[in-house]
Amino acid sequence: MNDDHTSYGLLKTLEDNPGLSQRDLAKRLGVSLGKVNFCLNALIEKGWLKVGNFRSSDKKLAYAYLLTPQGAEQKARLTMQFLQIKMREYELLRAEIAELKLEVDMRAGQQAKHRSGIVNEIAGYGE
Repeated sequence: MNDDHTSYGLLKTLEDNPGLSQRDLAKRLGVSLGKVNFCLNALIEKGWLKVGNFRSSDKKLAYAYLLTPQGAEQKARLTMQFLQIKMREYELLRAEIAELKLEVDMRAGQQAKHRSGIVNEIAGYGE
């Protein structure tokens, strides 16, 4: 998973869940804790996220990662980029499925023709 993809996943997830721990973010995104930490620090450095800390209910210090206006703008830009990528992938997949269906139909037709020839031979029609 490249850093743009991870950054997008972080921005998208944190928009609705600012209080998630880095460990929870790593689990949700399917990346390492180290990668989440690296990307969060990069997003903070870019000014896309700001960090606030608070005491959680069990008296531990916890963090909230909040999108800045610039972060929300970048999330929207990344959303458009990923939408375009996914639409291209979808169109390529549709074309591949159409080719496979055609191949299956052609093979089925050839097999039916072959079976018909065998039946005709057995019945004595092929002479």
